[in-house]
Parts: sequence; C-alpha cells; structure tokens
Amino acid sequence: MPSPDQPAPFTAEDYRARMARAASSADAAGLAGVLVAPGPDMVHLTGYRLPAETERLTMLVLRAGHDPVLVVPALEAADAERAPGAPALTVREWTDATDPYALTAALLDRKGRFGISDNAWALHLLALGKDLPDASYTSLTDALPMLRAVKDAAELERLAAAAAAADATYEEILKVRFSGRRESDVAADLAALLTRYGHTQVDFTVVGSGPNGANPHHEAGDRTIEAGDMVVLDFGGLKHGYGSDTSRTVHVGEPTAEERRVHDVVREAQEAGCRAVRPGAACQEIDRAARAVITESGYGERFIHRTGHGIGVTTHEPPYMIEGEEQPLVPGMCFSVEPGIYLPGRFGVRIEDIVTVTQDGGRRLNTTSREMAIVE
Repeated sequence: MPSPDQPAPFTAEDYRARMARAASSADAAGLAGVLVAPGPDMVHLTGYRLPAETERLTMLVLRAGHDPVLVVPALEAADAERAPGAPALTVREWTDATDPYALTAALLDRKGRFGISDNAWALHLLALGKDLPDASYTSLTDALPMLRAVKDAAELERLAAAAAAADATYEEILKVRFSGRRESDVAADLAALLTRYGHTQVDFTVVGSGPNGANPHHEAGDRTIEAGDMVVLDFGGLKHGYGSDTSRTVHVGEPTAEERRVHDVVREAQEAGCRAVRPGAACQEIDRAARAVITESGYGERFIHRTGHGIGVTTHEPPYMIEGEEQPLVPGMCFSVEPGIYLPGRFGVRIEDIVTVTQDGGRRLNTTSREMAIVE
C-alpha cells in the first residue's frame, strides 16, 4: 500500500489509455500519427525517462489502429523495457550498425502528416525526412495542445501534493530573516525547503527584492535585501513527477500606502481570475478578468505577461491564459493564475495559485494567505 505521502504508481493500463487517447486525438485532428521524442511527452505517455541525453534516436510512434512502438538504441533497450508503460507497447531496438531512421520510417505512412514533440532534435527530423520525403510534420503544441492538459484523478492527487509542499515551504520561509541577507540566500532556503517537503526537482526560486521585483523572471542575485523592500517570491519544481508553482509578495517591515494599494490591486485581480474559472470558459477569459482589474486601477501597462500557464509533468505547458486563446476550459485542466504589476526601478507584486477546473467552477490547489506578509 502506498503511504499518505507516496501515491500509488501509474500502471501499464494508465499508460495504455494515454497512448490510445493521443493516437485517437491525432486521427481526429487529421494527422497520420504522433512521433514522441524523449522529454515530458514521452514521460507522460510511457513513464520512460532516459537516463541521460543522447544523440541516438529514441522515438515513440503512435498511430490510430496500430499498437504503440518505441524505437530505441539496443544499449538502452533494457532500460526502456523496465519503464512502467512498457507492457503497453512494443520495443524495437536498433544497433549502431543499422539505420534507425529506416526502421522508424517503415512504421509510418510515407505521405502522412505527423504531430511531433516540440523538443525533437532537428538532427533526427531531417534524417527521417530523407526516408520520408513526402511526409510532413507539425508541433504537438500546435496540433494537439490538449495532449497533456486534462488530468485524471491520480494526476490531480500528485499536483495537489506538490502544491501543498510549496505552501508548506512558503509558511516556513516567512519565519526566516530577509533583511541583511542576499536574495541568493533566501533562494537557497526556498530550494532546501522544497526538497525537505518532498520535491525531487527544484525548477526555480525567484527572489526579487526592491527594484529587482519589477523583473518578472529575475534570478536571485547578490543584492542585499533591505528594510522597506517589497520582495517577490516565485518558486516551484516537481514532486512525485508533477509540478508546483506559487508566488507571493512579502514586505520587509511596514509598507507604504502605495505599496499596500498595488498589492491589493494584484490580490483583487488574482481573485477575479480565479472566479472566472469554469468549464466552457475560454482561456482568454481568465486573462481578461484579471487584467480588467489592473487596467481599471491605472496599472494596465505594468501587467506585462500572460495571466497563466498549464502545469503537469512540467511546470510550464499548455494551455495558456492569454488573450487570443479560445480553448475552452475542461474539468481536470490545471493552470496558474498569476497577475502582477511591475514598476521599473521601484518594485513589483505578483500573486500566483495553481487552479484546477471542476465540474462547476474552479478550485485552488494553493491555499496560503494572499494578504501581504510582513517579514523581518
């Protein structure tokens, strides 16, 4: 039996169902199949994570009406066959004395159009094109943006556990001293806490103090945090293979009236974005709801990024909460809602939760206070 902090592993049947959905979705989109290179798509569909990056071709081939095939180098075949999804597919191995592209091309419609992982190497795609000169390709993000977007109950459990770990990290970081320490010191504290609470991978620990907070993707540096600083905290990574990502903005000592007002505007915008989450709403509606609050408060030009991004086996993936994205929300989708205001040379504020779409609305996976926290 899994422990409360260790969910039951995905089964071969889970992976079989995912691969079947991917193949049928490709067919419905008018594609001849899906070609999946090593990376998050392959991990999601098969559970196979390569032990190291390699120049040798590894490719999962999914076609409606055909069994899934994973083409791998012979020296990595044993690892592939131990993957949890391996019983649901056929492993075809090749040696350095053979042509892996001819082997892969033989599995494909020679004139078909295929969806291919965004991170596939050009080296492999160009070599495959020599065997399939009449085939064409499109990125999976463009062709099948919902490939990993809708999470099942087991995936939601993992995302909730990752969010709870990030929340525990935030509660603990409020107890440390900020003033007189470098941003990088606080960032190291965040990374250590995420690991303590079960993360096996820390993807980012943004600590933007004072004017550095006006850069949404500021990397924690050597700036010494001072009394009177607003400090943007944005951190996350992977726990049980699924992502966390949360942002809160704290203040060292008492804030000014303007700092409180800007923080309140962002908090209200984030609340508006979360309230807009419901099945059938277009992704852009979440962006519009949050952005309207900030624009009406006079800071519209200082909200300089999308309102949110999907999250799953990676911390950033489709769908995106941005103007022009008309993809309707579906129960099981998970994404961030993270509006912000950035005043160059002065300070920034961002508040972020991961939200999942329910049958009748949305549910935040992050539950820590969104009020401005005062730190020392």
